[in-house]
Amino acid sequence: MLWSGGDFRFELLMKLSVIIVNYNVKYFLEQCLCSVQKAITSCGAEAEVIVIDNHSHDNSVSYLMPFFPCVRFVVNDENIGFTKACNQGYKLSSGKYVLFLNPDTIIPEDCFSKCLAFFEANENAGAVGVKMLDGHGRFLKESKRAFPSPITSLFKLFGFARLFPKSKIFSEYHLGYLDENKNHEVDVLAGAFIMTRRNLMEELDGFDEAFFMYGEDVDLSYRIQEMGYKNYYLAETSILHFKGESTKKGSLNYVRMFYSAMSIFVRKHYGGSRASLFIFFIHLAIWLRAIMTAIGKFIKWIGLPFIDALLILFSFWIIEKIWTNYVRPDILYPDTVMLLSIPAFTIVYLIAAYYAGLYNKWYKRSELIRSTLAATLVLLAAYSLLPERLRFSRAIVLFGAFIAFILISIFRWLLIKNNFLYQRNSTDENPYTLIAGSENEYRSSMQLMQQANLEERILGRVGIEENEQGTIGYWKKLNTLQPTVNFKEIIFCEGSLLFKDIIQVTQSLPKNIRVKFHAAKSHSIVGSDSKNTLGESVSRENGYAIATPYNKRIKRLIDFTVSLLFIISFPVHFVFVKEPLHFFRNCFKVLFAKRTWVGYAINGKPLPSLRRAIIGCNGLPFNSTQSLPAESLRMIDEWYAREYEPVQDLWLLWKNYRELGG
Repeated sequence: MLWSGGDFRFELLMKLSVIIVNYNVKYFLEQCLCSVQKAITSCGAEAEVIVIDNHSHDNSVSYLMPFFPCVRFVVNDENIGFTKACNQGYKLSSGKYVLFLNPDTIIPEDCFSKCLAFFEANENAGAVGVKMLDGHGRFLKESKRAFPSPITSLFKLFGFARLFPKSKIFSEYHLGYLDENKNHEVDVLAGAFIMTRRNLMEELDGFDEAFFMYGEDVDLSYRIQEMGYKNYYLAETSILHFKGESTKKGSLNYVRMFYSAMSIFVRKHYGGSRASLFIFFIHLAIWLRAIMTAIGKFIKWIGLPFIDALLILFSFWIIEKIWTNYVRPDILYPDTVMLLSIPAFTIVYLIAAYYAGLYNKWYKRSELIRSTLAATLVLLAAYSLLPERLRFSRAIVLFGAFIAFILISIFRWLLIKNNFLYQRNSTDENPYTLIAGSENEYRSSMQLMQQANLEERILGRVGIEENEQGTIGYWKKLNTLQPTVNFKEIIFCEGSLLFKDIIQVTQSLPKNIRVKFHAAKSHSIVGSDSKNTLGESVSRENGYAIATPYNKRIKRLIDFTVSLLFIISFPVHFVFVKEPLHFFRNCFKVLFAKRTWVGYAINGKPLPSLRRAIIGCNGLPFNSTQSLPAESLRMIDEWYAREYEPVQDLWLLWKNYRELGG
C-alpha cells in the first residue's frame, strides 16, 4: 500500500486520491481518517490522502498530524472556500480516481473497493456517489437528486415534496420515487462524497471556483453529463455523514450562500425565460428562508432576552399594581421609584439569568429554575443595598420573580412547540450509556469518558460475541436489550467491530437512542443524531474547566469589565503602566473580543481554543522572551486550562498590572 504523507510522494501506479477539506471539525476528521485508512487497506489499491485545512481555529492540524503521518496536510492562511480548496487538493494529487470527501463522514471498509470496481465495470460512469446516512442511521435525501428546475424548486419551497416524499411529480428534486436501496443513474451527486475520474476532472478543469460553497456539486454533475458521462448513485455501500458539522446550516449566511450558488448555476446553464423564471423563484426562496431564519435567529440570540425582559417588566408591574391596590392600599410608592427600580431589577434579573445558564444552546427547565433562584437572590441582595427612599416591598420582588418564571416557562414551551427552540431533558444531557466493543476497547473508551468527567454515565459493556462473560448483552440485540436496561446512548468501538457492521446496525436502532463512534487508536468519541444541532464530541477537552460554557461566559465578562474600567480610568494608568499607548490599544482589542487579557503562554499542545493573550498564564507578556523551556510552558498551559478558576485571571492581572502594555 502506498501513501502520500509529510514529504513523501508516490506518484507511480496511484489508483486513488482522497481529498478532504477541513474547517474546525478535528474530532470528526479524526474518525473520518481512521475509516479512510481502513478502506484503503481493505481495497488494496495504492492511495494517497490529502487534507486541505481552510484556516481552522481549533488546532486541527497540530492535533491530527502526529496520529496520521501518512496523510499530507496542507494549511491555508485563510478560508479560501470549499471549492477552491477542493481544486487545490486535486492539483496536488496524482490518483487515477479522485474522491472528494467531507471531513464529517465515516466510510465502511468496502466503500473504495466497490466504487472502484463500479468504475472499472462501467466505462460511461463519470462520477459515483453513495448512500448517505446521518449520525443516527437515517437516510439522507441529498444522496440522489435531480437538477433544479422552477417547478421542483416551487414544490420543495412550499412543502409539497415533504408531504408527498415518494411522488414522481412533487418529490422529483430528491428523486423520492427511486428506491434508495438500489443503484440508479441520477443527475446530481452530493459533494460530501463524489468520486470521479482524473482525466475527466482535467477536461473539466476541476470545480468552478465561482461557487465559494454549495452548488459546486450540482455544477460539476451537470458538466459531467455534458461531457457524455453518467452520474451513478451506488446503494450497495453506505457511509455516515454527520450532517451539519462542516457548516452551520441554520444561519442567514448559509441561506444567502446556498441560494446565491443556485442563482450562479441557473445563469450559467439555463437560458432565456426559463432562467428568468427560475431566478425569480430563487429570489423568492431567498426572501422567505431569510425571513424565517431571521425570525428564528432574532428569537434565539436577540429577541429571547428582549422578550424575557418584557415578561419580567410585566411581572413586576402587575404584582406592584396588585400589591398596592389590594394587599397594601395604605402604602403609596412614588412613580419615580417604580420607573427606576423595576427596569433596574429587570436588567439585574437578565444578567443573573444569563450567567446562571438560561441562554445556553439547549433549553432545560432546571436552568430556568436555577436562573430564577439566582436572579431572585441577586435582586434581594441589591434591594437591601438601596437607600430607604428607593425601596418597596420585598414581596413584590419575590412574587414578581415567581410570575416571571411562570410566563417565561409558558413562552419557552410555545417556542419549543414551534421548533424555534430545542429542549434537552436531564436524561438526554447525561444519558445512561453502553459501550459496544472488546474489553480493551471498553477500557480505551472509558478512559476518554473519565478524562471528560463523564464516567458516571457508563452502565457497562456490550459484548461483540453472544453470551460473552462480563457483558450486559450482545451488540446485535440492542433492540431487545433496551426494555431491560434503561440506556439512552450507545458508543460503538471500531476495531473488533467493522465500520461496515456498525453503520449497518445504526439503521435498526430505536429513534430515542443516541449513537456515538470511537475508532481504534483514535483519541475522541463523536456523534450527531439531530438535524437541528451541531454534533458532539468527547475528548480530553471535555475535562478542561476552561471549556465549560459557564467559565467561557465569566472569562469574557472579566475581559469586558476590566477593559472598560481601564479605558474609563486611563489617565491613571498612563503613569503606572509600562508602554501606556500599547496598553490603551490592548484595552480596545480585549474589549472588542480580538484578544484576551490572560491566556496560554505558548500555542503548542492542542487545548481548548482561546483568543491570543496579552499575558500568558505564567504571568509574562505573550510576546516576551520566555525563560522556561517549551515543554514546561505546555505543562503550565495544560494546568491552566484543566483547573481554570476565574479568580486566577484577576489575580494575574493584579500581580502583572504594569506589564499589560506588552
